Amino acid sequence: MLEYPRWKYLLVAAVLLLALLFALPNFFGEDPALQVERKDHTAVNAAAQHALETFLGEKGVHYGKTYIDSGRLMVRFTSVTDQLAARDAVNAQYADTYRTALSFAPRTPALLRTLGLRPMPLGLDLRGGLYLLYQVDVNAAVTQALDGYAQDSRRALAAAHVPVKEVSTVASTAGGTADTLRIVLPPEADVSAARTALGNTLQGLTVTTQSLPSGSAIVATLTTAQIRERRDYAMEQNMTTLRNRVNGLGVSEPIVQRQGADRINVQLPGVQNSAEVKDILGRVATLEFRLEDMQNNAIEAAQTGRVPLGSKLYTHTRIGRPVLLKREVIATGDQLTNATSGQAQEGPAVNIRLDARAGDSMLRTTRQNLNRRMAVVLIEKHPETVEVDGKKVTRETTDEQVINDATIRGVFSNNFQITGLQAGEARELALLLKSGSLAAPLYQIEERAVGPSLGRDNIDKGVTALIVGMAGVFLFMWIYYKTFGLVADLVLLANVVLLTALLSMMRASLSLPGIAGIILTVGMAVDANVLIYERIREELRKGVTPQAAIRAGFDKALSAITDSNISTLIAGVVLWVLGTGPIRGFAIVLTLGILTSMFTSLMGSRALLTLMYGGQRKVARLSI
Repeated sequence: MLEYPRWKYLLVAAVLLLALLFALPNFFGEDPALQVERKDHTAVNAAAQHALETFLGEKGVHYGKTYIDSGRLMVRFTSVTDQLAARDAVNAQYADTYRTALSFAPRTPALLRTLGLRPMPLGLDLRGGLYLLYQVDVNAAVTQALDGYAQDSRRALAAAHVPVKEVSTVASTAGGTADTLRIVLPPEADVSAARTALGNTLQGLTVTTQSLPSGSAIVATLTTAQIRERRDYAMEQNMTTLRNRVNGLGVSEPIVQRQGADRINVQLPGVQNSAEVKDILGRVATLEFRLEDMQNNAIEAAQTGRVPLGSKLYTHTRIGRPVLLKREVIATGDQLTNATSGQAQEGPAVNIRLDARAGDSMLRTTRQNLNRRMAVVLIEKHPETVEVDGKKVTRETTDEQVINDATIRGVFSNNFQITGLQAGEARELALLLKSGSLAAPLYQIEERAVGPSLGRDNIDKGVTALIVGMAGVFLFMWIYYKTFGLVADLVLLANVVLLTALLSMMRASLSLPGIAGIILTVGMAVDANVLIYERIREELRKGVTPQAAIRAGFDKALSAITDSNISTLIAGVVLWVLGTGPIRGFAIVLTLGILTSMFTSLMGSRALLTLMYGGQRKVARLSI
């Protein structure tokens, strides 16, 4: 008798049923859709859904079904023309209330959506959308770190009553990146007292003392490890910030990946309104809170060009007048923990929450400076192309403007409001601050738009290749192995369903290389069945009974199947871990395909063949 444990039957049946359930959403297809999200990040309710439906009907825009998904309204269309018309109409009428994003909505039934089942997301090459490649100025991140050390050093020396002549950042090698902080002391300064005061501030840096004709200098240099750590931090922080900004814009299934040492690629499937997205993603915006210099005349400083020592001249964007602010920064946008737009008595406002360190600084400042004025400075950096000696050169420019100044009427610490803004400005500023500031400037160096028609063509060709490939394999197995070949075909089909289910569960984006991985998996998956069937044939030629031949075929082929798949699995895992973009997409499908093919070939095939031949007391021959 050919036997198989009952628990293995149950395991195979349960896995296949679950796989069919999770893979089911992928067979319904998708429609062009408009994703509508409230700009204040509150959920869209049923009343708002009905109002938008009525509005689109009045505008003569033909739409299909609408539903609310994760607080966002999804509106389906039968054509891209209707989708674009609806986008333009909503943006024109509800610019201050809603944010829209062009997307695709699966035609998954409501029951499956309620169960949390979703089709696997499609990559940029299949869905169409926007591809952006950014270059990160990692050296600027090192300079920013040195600027922080410089400011902390000034405070430490001032607290120790040690005079300072100059604090600057320089490069330790000619033409290299600025990696050294140089603190020049006047002749009367006590060098030992200065080094003692800077002990904690410059901890971890290589500190030396130099003798100069005009006095002494303390030189602190970042180590190679610190420079590398700062550059890596800048990359990780920029990637986190870009992800937060994309999510804040309501883009579905975005991909933000590191590429090489200093580049980040952003893939936005389904996005076609690229101007708004690029404007928000690339903005390097942060805040600084400074006290206003009320002892000097800002207008006079602007006219004469002579700025008092310890102050800095700015322009107030609201009233267009010059403002003198103290150079010492109370808090910065890097110390924000949250920022939301709202309403105050004065109008639109941004609610600010600072971390503990910045909160202590704000508390101390407001307590000591009641009835004095404090200003909020918005700092934005962006690339600018200029012509130098007949050549176009891209350089970074910085815009620093006062967006708000007010008298300190009470003591506060880490919770307060910024007012004096327009409604749109408040929302945009809150988004930029909440998503985090960029740790280093980034510049767009490549942009590609992939049309939805091209993506659909890629899908059609990929599916056609998969069908043709599977049909060829199915036909060969049926002709060559007869009934056993049909069993292999069923197992192969189950393998594709199981692989699709895993990709849907993991929310792994399917791209063209992924489709190639599925086709390769189909070809590789049948190898295990071929090894098993050839072993069975070999046992039959030895005169072994059919049932014993089936048992021996699976047992003796196990080691060969395992060895051949493990070597491929190792290569797939390495590509998965170390690869990026299309390579990683291919590796994910390949690795999962190897695991599913081993399960279906070893357990699925055996369960099915045992059902067919195990119940018979005596089997005369096998159709193999």
